[in-house]
Amino acid sequence: MPKCTLCPRECGADREKERGFCGADNRIRIARAAKHMWEEPVISGKNGSGTIFFSGCSLACEFCQNFVLSHENQGIVITPARFYDIMFELKAQGAVNINLVTADHYIPYIVPVLRHARQDGLGIPVVFNTSSYLKLSALKQLKDAADIYLSDLKFSSPAAAMKYCSAPDYPQVARAAIEQMVKKVGRPVIRGGIMQKGVIVRVLVMPGNLIDAKASIKYLYDTYGDDIYISVMGQYVPMPHVTHRELKSALSPSAYRSVVRYAQSLGITNGFVQGSGADDKIYIPEFNCEGV
Repeated sequence: MPKCTLCPRECGADREKERGFCGADNRIRIARAAKHMWEEPVISGKNGSGTIFFSGCSLACEFCQNFVLSHENQGIVITPARFYDIMFELKAQGAVNINLVTADHYIPYIVPVLRHARQDGLGIPVVFNTSSYLKLSALKQLKDAADIYLSDLKFSSPAAAMKYCSAPDYPQVARAAIEQMVKKVGRPVIRGGIMQKGVIVRVLVMPGNLIDAKASIKYLYDTYGDDIYISVMGQYVPMPHVTHRELKSALSPSAYRSVVRYAQSLGITNGFVQGSGADDKIYIPEFNCEGV
């Protein structure tokens, strides 16, 4: 991919010869492929979501709990054929879906494999788990390869997006991407407690950023109502690499509850909240190349 313009950063890297801003070249690199029990209930179910964690990231937030992936590019290069096999292995283990975590910067390389797997009877939903920092042209490449979008709206403020991710265009880009996701897959469909298609948008509540989280929640509900699920997340974990003072502390339970109460006051019914202990580091997977 000469002069890569896949993501909004448009770094121009020749990914046939070098890595882009995202840390990726023209090869698929992953760090974990295993069932995961700690997604939203309609994603994990009782048997677990078949998560495949991709290396690198086009957004690279300062506070990322998967820092070794997003910033340090930890992982192993695999062939498209191995990617295909991994999906069927996860299905054989009882995974209720295939959950592609931060695969945005690999879209051109994984979509043909996804289509092949579908044609060969994969038969379980594909979840595209994304920061939403996606160009509409990249989403167009996905076409019908994803059934579910497990997306983020990390910020509503360009200033906050610049401060923590050096991406002041994030709110505009993410809102446009989420709109396209909803158009692509429509209203949520849930069978047997497991989502088959639809959009879930996550809002991570972070210390010092409660107003921004509330703004994101209000925007989502005002715009989409019950056509999406809104997941209000309290699992912020202060990581050693953060530089901004407010991010060095854990989110207080009272601060998280205040945002949950705000969401409830809007009348949101299609939503998820997290209980106490969600900010424990035990919920961050080990990226030891399990299942790769």
